Amino acid sequence: MQALADWIGLPPSLFLISLAVAFLAGAVRGFTGFGLSAVVMASMVVFLPPVDLIPICFLLETAASLVMFRGGFRDADRRMSFTLAAGSAVGTPLGLLATTSIPSEISKAVALALVLALSVFQFFKVNLKLFEIRGALPATGILAGIATGLASVGGMVIALYVLGTAHEARKMRASLVLYLFASMAVSFIALLYFGVLNETALRRGIALAPVVLAGVFLGSRLFSQRLQSAYKSFCLGLLIMLSCAGVLRLFLA
Repeated sequence: MQALADWIGLPPSLFLISLAVAFLAGAVRGFTGFGLSAVVMASMVVFLPPVDLIPICFLLETAASLVMFRGGFRDADRRMSFTLAAGSAVGTPLGLLATTSIPSEISKAVALALVLALSVFQFFKVNLKLFEIRGALPATGILAGIATGLASVGGMVIALYVLGTAHEARKMRASLVLYLFASMAVSFIALLYFGVLNETALRRGIALAPVVLAGVFLGSRLFSQRLQSAYKSFCLGLLIMLSCAGVLRLFLA
């Protein structure tokens, strides 16, 4: 354990916490189709800055997307997912530019505030009328890209849009999965360009990926129409608690 912790540059205690967070994040992703990065960001931002967490989230999202892609492509609203991904390609570099330009404490607060606000909106089923105006689809994609670059929580923005549609639960979940898969290439290029996808991030992603995939497998097995509503509320409630705890810790530090 000590050797592996040294390899990824974290103390053993924080590495164990990271493993637990990775499993929980994978289970949330496997069940709902989104939320992996939000769980990781809300839980781990108190000991790693967002600029370090964003590439880790990308690698873990990539692993989850690869194993979930088949169902996502088959059941998704493909036009919606690809349009959102195209908008995200515009917004992601803007968010990364902001993240790499501001102090880490400010970016931590921004990351937690984003997760908290988006979780509250979804938990209380806030219907944002802005999503109903003409051009809302690509605009939502751009906003999601900025959120991805800032805090790797673009999936939460997309979820707000998708959950506001009249699609059945399986199609909503599949559309979220396909969006995350389609946005991987641009995110990869942007992360390389800004120099945040480095060797340390790769090591941490490799170490955490198997645990995330185990969580994805469990979450996918739990997915059912009957459990969807209750489990989603549980996940969002958990995100709200994690975000609040992170914000309090930042202010009390």
